[in-house]
Amino acid sequence: MSIELTRTQLDTLRDDVEQGRDSAIQGLLKDLHPADIGAIIDQLQLDDAVYVYRLLDSEVAAEVLLELHEELREDLLNSLTSREIAEDVLEHIDSDDAADVMADLSEDKQREVIALLDDPEHREDIEELLTYAEGTAGALMAKELISVRMDWSVARAIVEMRRQAQEVDHVYTVYVVDKDDRLCGILPLKDLLFSAESTRTLIKHIAETEVFSVTTDTDVEEVVQRMKKYDVVVLPVVDKSGALVGRITFDDVMDVMSDEATEDYQLASGISEDVDATDSPLVQVRARLPWLLIGLAGGIVTSRIIAQYEGQLRIDPTMAFFMPLIAATAGNVGVQSSAIVVQGLASGSMVNVNLLTRMWKELRVALLTALVCGAAIFAINYALEQTQALTYTVSIALFTVILTAAMFGTVIPLLLDRLKVDPALATGPFVTTLNDIFGLLTYFTVGHLMYGLIS
Repeated sequence: MSIELTRTQLDTLRDDVEQGRDSAIQGLLKDLHPADIGAIIDQLQLDDAVYVYRLLDSEVAAEVLLELHEELREDLLNSLTSREIAEDVLEHIDSDDAADVMADLSEDKQREVIALLDDPEHREDIEELLTYAEGTAGALMAKELISVRMDWSVARAIVEMRRQAQEVDHVYTVYVVDKDDRLCGILPLKDLLFSAESTRTLIKHIAETEVFSVTTDTDVEEVVQRMKKYDVVVLPVVDKSGALVGRITFDDVMDVMSDEATEDYQLASGISEDVDATDSPLVQVRARLPWLLIGLAGGIVTSRIIAQYEGQLRIDPTMAFFMPLIAATAGNVGVQSSAIVVQGLASGSMVNVNLLTRMWKELRVALLTALVCGAAIFAINYALEQTQALTYTVSIALFTVILTAAMFGTVIPLLLDRLKVDPALATGPFVTTLNDIFGLLTYFTVGHLMYGLIS
């Protein structure tokens, strides 16, 4: 059952909290999915959110905690004691989610919580996951999985699988390992079902040895690309020796893709760090101001270029009418070119593309675009009976600007990627400002030459 509360219902819920009507609150939430409960709690003030959260059953509360907005989750965790976090949260969720929760705690509180965990295996799994660098497969994976040995019989494998399955909520794949836990393959459940009648059959005779995996230090973006490429819902993770240490499921990858998309969108919009509408004004200003200052600097440079060619505007003031056209076209073409490159880099289709090859392809596209746009503006100015010098100036400048902007939009994201800088920066104010400057500089330079030749 999914639910979205109206404003009136939310007001009623807040009133129930204020009046301490616990049974009414529990009646509202009892049949809801943890994600829906989280969405409701996200709309409450901290004190009310804590009150409602504490009314939930421990297992449900642990799942709800994972669905909350990051800022509220941190505040709510700070309201819980170390024992409550250990017994009511971490004991009820998988190791990867538990590690994410632990990452929101201070180092001192982490040590306290870890010490209070009753299950030593769960404690070791969480401690291990916290050692991996953020943004790697090791930090993303879960330790819970099902594995069988190559030299086991089908009968023994079934017994072991039943035992291991008690600790795994969702079984996607059964992995096959050797005596040193090195990943050797996967066990198709269909083959296992048909082999169940012959329980003495060894696992190695029915296992599929072709298996795709990643290492603990593999970047999460590469993990996403591999899961998309091989069309798998779960990917095993191995250490440097090839031993199976965990698995990454599609829901973990969806979270990464969502985070990456949000980050790229914000970078393309000129926001330098991850911010949300609920963040404080100071945090939002800190994220937005750097690129606004870059745009401001670009505007100052642009104004100086215009001042430098003030005499040209005196000769023909109508040149000023086409300045927005030149600047806007340069910005649009640059963003289009960079967006295509950034998309290719994100999908992996341009990881090993030669820079000159990509430039040549983009140049051909730009040439056709420039010819069409240049011819169109020439025809319009000719029809409007503009001066010959202005007609040629605008047409040639627009043609040149489109070529230049396309090259900037292609080269900059590729260079940023080579320098290990997020190429999404190239689709934002950086390229736009740069193209504005070069666009107007090109426009006035061509105008200076044309008016000198034709006048």
